[in-house]
Amino acid sequence: MTPRVRAPELPQNYSWLNTDKPLSLKQLKGRVVILDFWTYCCINCLHVLPDLKYLEQKYKDSLTVIGIHSAKFDNEKETENIRQAILRYDIEHPVLVDIGFRVWQEYTVRAWPTLMVIDPQGYVIGHVSGEGNRNALDQLIQELISQHFEKGTINFQELSLTLEKQRQPLITPLAFPGKVLATSEGLFIADSGHHRLVMSSFDGEILHLIGTGKSGLTDGTFSEAQFFAPQGMAFDAENQILYVADTENHALRRVDLKRQVVETIAGIGEQSRNIRPHSGAGLETALNSPWDLVKVGNILFVAMAGPHQIWQMDLETSIVKTFAGTGAEGCVDGSLTESAFAQPSGIVTDGQELYIADSEVSSIRGVSLVEPFQVRTVCGSGQLFGFGDVDGQREDVRLQHCLGVESAQNFLWIADTYNHKIKLVSPSTGNCQTVLGDGSAGLQDGQGKNTRFFEPSGLSAIGLYLYIADTNNHAIRCVDLNTFELTTLQFPSLCAPDVCIPPNL
Repeated sequence: MTPRVRAPELPQNYSWLNTDKPLSLKQLKGRVVILDFWTYCCINCLHVLPDLKYLEQKYKDSLTVIGIHSAKFDNEKETENIRQAILRYDIEHPVLVDIGFRVWQEYTVRAWPTLMVIDPQGYVIGHVSGEGNRNALDQLIQELISQHFEKGTINFQELSLTLEKQRQPLITPLAFPGKVLATSEGLFIADSGHHRLVMSSFDGEILHLIGTGKSGLTDGTFSEAQFFAPQGMAFDAENQILYVADTENHALRRVDLKRQVVETIAGIGEQSRNIRPHSGAGLETALNSPWDLVKVGNILFVAMAGPHQIWQMDLETSIVKTFAGTGAEGCVDGSLTESAFAQPSGIVTDGQELYIADSEVSSIRGVSLVEPFQVRTVCGSGQLFGFGDVDGQREDVRLQHCLGVESAQNFLWIADTYNHKIKLVSPSTGNCQTVLGDGSAGLQDGQGKNTRFFEPSGLSAIGLYLYIADTNNHAIRCVDLNTFELTTLQFPSLCAPDVCIPPNL
């Protein structure tokens, strides 16, 4: 713990979100304050949010949490993009947009996430970095409340806030769809913000709604099951089984289309803290933010974003284990056991290699599926801060937090998420070229670069069409691969949960 020092005042002339006016430490005197230094790309920052929500609810009359958003990527500096992240992750505390790392520097922060604890008299009395500190914070808050109650320096009063979700409710038919999967049976959409899966025909007819639309971890029929921000999917056409990365439940789920039931096949519903390579029975092994899936034979490969690893599940034995990655965050090529990844968030295969959208190093990685099982960097800088928007070859390429990758027609299609573009990569030469998107956030159909996306995150190709989960536009887009013509799919009978009664499916 740090010695007691007076907490620097928060800037009043910066952008504030989730509040109708700036907050000052002076006006919060008498309350415990936690400053959460975060950036919305960071998986560790996202893992802290449930802990903060727990503490906010437990001590709502005496604790104020303020998010200090100190952006890593250029795209994260935009206030509107931060607002969308607040909506996506259901953040209910005030957030200050920390322009130029001013507050970060005043508090001498060195890493994301860092939680700075300020006592009711305005002194910094402790800080913790990283995740997994809920119990320590809980104990510290209790002690502070007890001490300052005795001294008469605590102010028990619930703070009233105007939240972004009150200003902009998530009532769109889709909400922050993270991934899309095109199959012979139709489209599967991870309707992440609505905590459900949508199955539709290619012309927008709704075939199934899977999940209640409320976050939870519940097995059962399509109308009973619950998910929590599901992401990537893989489809077994022969057996009519959809596998789902149920990201915020830290679980893998199996959707049986014939029986119309959902079952959990891996994970215990709690986040694993173990980053070392390990293995175990699926339902006895904790997972850590599984983000995307691809099926190869009877093996389900998992982009496990939390521990920066690639995992696998043997669908015959139900054993899950680390496949590649030491657990260190970085970009290290070589053997499976010495390689390192950085928040892998997309995965696909061409049958010879796995290809990974390695988001925090803004690079595309390859993992051989045949001896000697080597990991390589296909394109991108391979550096945590080596991002940008540059087409070119191999290490000269600059991407910005790429989240999606698809293999089609001997090329890789990349969702270059924070550049709002779709790019085409040769897996053999590492050549990368922009194909769609002009680099500005927006929703614009058209052809080639005369189009716009808003943080596209998922890609899936079938035949001559590429489908795109255009996350912040709450939309699914379709590209004709012959003409590069982009259109936005319509789902006339789809509505948000609780907004309208869906048709009898």
